[in-house]
Order: sequence, then structure tokens, then C-alpha cells
Amino acid sequence: MDPTALIKKFYTAFSEGDAATMTSCYHTDIVFQDPVFGKLNGARACTMWKMLLSQKKAETSISFSNIDTNSHDGTANWIAKYQYGDKNRPVVNHVQAQFKFKDGKIISHTDTFDLWKWTRQALGISGYLIGWTPFMKKKIQATTNQKLDAFIENSST
Repeated sequence: MDPTALIKKFYTAFSEGDAATMTSCYHTDIVFQDPVFGKLNGARACTMWKMLLSQKKAETSISFSNIDTNSHDGTANWIAKYQYGDKNRPVVNHVQAQFKFKDGKIISHTDTFDLWKWTRQALGISGYLIGWTPFMKKKIQATTNQKLDAFIENSST
């Protein structure tokens, strides 16, 4: 598939809450990375999208723009707007994505965004005070990966 069409398919599926179509765009050896989950490989990266979309609320919106690709790599920007956590704090996350392609699929996907800005929105005062620290980044990654482990465990039973 043409890389630009592949990225459009991926983000259209994301905006529609369709994890199966999203993950069909990934190569089996996918490497995904972002500030919240850290580095995820293969099926674990695919399951992360399934977990996130299983929690998607009606008011969640995903938009994307500025897709730029060639046969080997590409970039895109996307924005997620959603309510986070038990307190339903509003989050608007601006993300820059980088991709590498292999065999007509995405083999590498790296999302970059301002984690401190995200923590201030998602976590409130604690995010404002310590959201920028390496300690908080490590804690966030540990927590999100524990949630992913639990989702995987519950999905296999």
C-alpha cells in the first residue's frame, strides 16, 4: 500500500475507534514508542491500541494532518481530545508521529509530545509540580505498562 494511504488508513481507523484496522497497518515486527508507554514491540504495541480504544468515550476525538511520506519513512501530526481519568480532566494532546515502512506496513512508529503539558492537563497539580521530572516519566510508564499487562491478562482468560 502507498505509505500516505497507509497513514490515512491508520488515523481514520483511530478516529473511528477501529483497533483491528489500525493494527492491520502495522508490520508484525512493529516497534512503537511514546513518552507514556515507552517502547513496545510486536503484539504488545497492537494490544496497547486495543486497550486505549476499549476505553474511548463518545466525546473523544482524533484528528490528523500534515502527512508527509516517501517509500521508506514518513511523518504526520495528530491531535487527541479526550477526558482523562476518574476526574474526567480535559486533555488536548498535540502529537508528532514518525514512521518507517517495510513490506507495505508500518515497521516503526514513534509519537512525540510534551509530556509535562500532558501531565498538567491529565494529572492536575501533581502533573504541574513534578510532571516534567524523569521520576514522573518513569512512574507514568510503569503504571501504563501495568495497565497493559492487566488488559492482556484479562483478554487471554
